[in-house]
Amino acid sequence: MIAYEEVRVPVTGGELAVLRWPAREPGAPVVLALHGITANALAWGPVARLLDGRVTVVAPDLRGRAGSSALPGPYGIAAHADDAAAVATALGGSGRVVLAGHSMGAFVAALAAVRHPERFGPLLLVDGGIGFPAPTHLAPDELMTAVIGPAMDRLSMTFPDRAAYRSFWQAHPAFTDAWSDEVDAYIQRDLTGDEPALRSTCRIEAVRTDGIGLFDEEVLTAVRKLPVPATLLWAQRGLMDEEQGLYDETRLAAADLGGTRVTPVAVRGVNHYTVLTGETGGKEIARRLLDLSGA
Repeated sequence: MIAYEEVRVPVTGGELAVLRWPAREPGAPVVLALHGITANALAWGPVARLLDGRVTVVAPDLRGRAGSSALPGPYGIAAHADDAAAVATALGGSGRVVLAGHSMGAFVAALAAVRHPERFGPLLLVDGGIGFPAPTHLAPDELMTAVIGPAMDRLSMTFPDRAAYRSFWQAHPAFTDAWSDEVDAYIQRDLTGDEPALRSTCRIEAVRTDGIGLFDEEVLTAVRKLPVPATLLWAQRGLMDEEQGLYDETRLAAADLGGTRVTPVAVRGVNHYTVLTGETGGKEIARRLLDLSGA
């Protein structure tokens, strides 16, 4: 794991915690990277390592998570999009930055590009950003369970120590064969409190608001209004390492991306998590980001 610094960026209601992996050369391109719904900025640690100092990577803990847990609402995808623009303004230099997002972060990235076209260049959407209408028969909390599954349950659990939290995640099917020190650092950043009652930093009200907000019309249509090209890297396997991923050729055909600026690209042999945190997915993301940034 390579060294990073943590900085604070003023946003509405307080300050956002942002991790920054500086480039070796001054004036190098900047990549702004956004994490998923119950994740934190260190999810991008493996990609930052693989980028090897050729760009500066800035990754915020989104409002209501990890170092930004104390930030109050309003939550929602639009609030995160505006926060992303504030980070780009503060840390992105004078030009437009490359914007990347994983899972919910991809939806935030698409909306940020639409709301703040002056701040962002090309987009990299990682297993997210292309939405589908919500099932009308589900109540909000049922919808959240359908969207993120066991991750929602974790937010109300307590853990006696950090080893117990590590064991919880090591038992997750997505990480069975893909554990690393970087993954461990990422999940440990999520913990707060004191033993024997450690808990996730994620604020349940933030996660619930954001999850339901993924089905807002403004969010669902953002990819059809992009002012810049976008690449969608979609994982072959799903959140629980199941064979069915969030996307496949059939689902993407149904999304009818032909009239958009989005180019879908499959990443084989990875799941929804390891497309970002594993070596295979991380190398593909890093390669694409270097191409997009011209580094």
